[in-house]
Amino acid sequence: MNAVVNLVNGPVRSVVEERALRPPVIGHIRPGIKVLTSKARGNARAVELYENMVSAGESFDAIAMALESKCNLKNALAPKNTPYFTCRRSDFTNPDVADEILKLYGEDRGEGLKLYRFPVLFAFNDWMQNLPNQMTVYGSNGRKFWSQYERDGIRYCMTYAKVARDQRAQRAVRHFGGRTVIRRQDEAIADGICDPEQCPQYQARQCNLSASFIFAVPDIKGLGLIELPTNSIYVLQKAYSAMQTVQLARGKLTGTRFWITKREFDITRINEQGEAVRTPQMLTVLDADIDIGALLDAAEDAAPALDAANQAVALIEASGNVVPIGNVDRAITTLTPMTEVAGAGGASSPVVALTEPASSSVPATGNPTDAQPVPGPLLQHVLAGQYPGGAEAPESLSCKRDRMSDLLQRLGLSADDRKQAFRIYAHTTFGRGWAERATDVDRMNERLAKALTDPAGLDREIDAATQPTLLD
Repeated sequence: MNAVVNLVNGPVRSVVEERALRPPVIGHIRPGIKVLTSKARGNARAVELYENMVSAGESFDAIAMALESKCNLKNALAPKNTPYFTCRRSDFTNPDVADEILKLYGEDRGEGLKLYRFPVLFAFNDWMQNLPNQMTVYGSNGRKFWSQYERDGIRYCMTYAKVARDQRAQRAVRHFGGRTVIRRQDEAIADGICDPEQCPQYQARQCNLSASFIFAVPDIKGLGLIELPTNSIYVLQKAYSAMQTVQLARGKLTGTRFWITKREFDITRINEQGEAVRTPQMLTVLDADIDIGALLDAAEDAAPALDAANQAVALIEASGNVVPIGNVDRAITTLTPMTEVAGAGGASSPVVALTEPASSSVPATGNPTDAQPVPGPLLQHVLAGQYPGGAEAPESLSCKRDRMSDLLQRLGLSADDRKQAFRIYAHTTFGRGWAERATDVDRMNERLAKALTDPAGLDREIDAATQPTLLD
């Protein structure tokens, strides 16, 4: 028997830890409301009961049960989309939470206090954990069929295995750890693959997309998250696009304040005659009040400086031991010229000795064309941020960045496949906007310089920073 390992705590220590980690949910915010059907509106008692229960803040499930038991009306409620979200006391384990959300973020636009727009914080860096979704068929006893992707990348239709009977005890076999889940295999779905076009439940409109936003609301207390359901593929696509944009810019989703609101779109659907028609519909939209440009770190800003550094290196290698100051990277233009040589037309131009004579590095083959210049004393001081003699160089922020660019290149962190990891590490270590703060750039330069002698240590720090977390 294989050992069970919990991804958060390592080897399991309890039967509770064997189960998949699920965030606790303390309440639900609904995307709309439910109203009486045309048939139910003809029943005066049903209308009165509906209005009284809505005013009392009862859930629509409770209203539907009351209409069925007291008015003998089944399926008396139909969903209706609204410009606002429904935040009812009956949908929360602590009803006061609903009142607090409306108090903080509700607006009165002529219909009383309603929830039109509110901020959310996601608890996971994996978008699927923040917005779980699947195709689902519900029966009278709960979930009957649902879709699930497996390691082969194929979407399968899953169901619960039929409970076996204990022949000796003449009763159902007790299962430990929940019911057994298997691939669906019957006359309709023989291979177990979820194919909506071949699925009788989907064609009968019994199978639909089931998805939920799972989030925390700022300034709302409670040991758990809040859920907002949706069954719109358009909402799912737009939310996925918004999350991916933020993740590419910041490297993570946690720590960003998103906003959930509603906006009207023209949606194309296929009617019963197979014709495409466009209808307006209010959709849940995910947005974020962030400046994408401000999220870009110094790794991107350093690209021009890296090009300038490469040009300087090329000039050094081409000319041997001297380079005109005007062609050197900005980090060394503030240095006092050591000597002057005659330039074109007999004019003098200042130069700086950056390397030792190339003859000192001629290889054993004796081929002078293979000689590589080695850093001279002045260049070593420049890379260390000092004048000759140990005095501190009056570096500007741009010069500090240029020196960091050189270190990034020497450590291989300027490569495309390493930039994103370095971006996450830098933001995690020094915070947002660190590249604009000279002190943080200095600290980063110190860390990168130390990594020249221990690159593995820096790699471990970067790997640790890029690991997904539950909550930041």
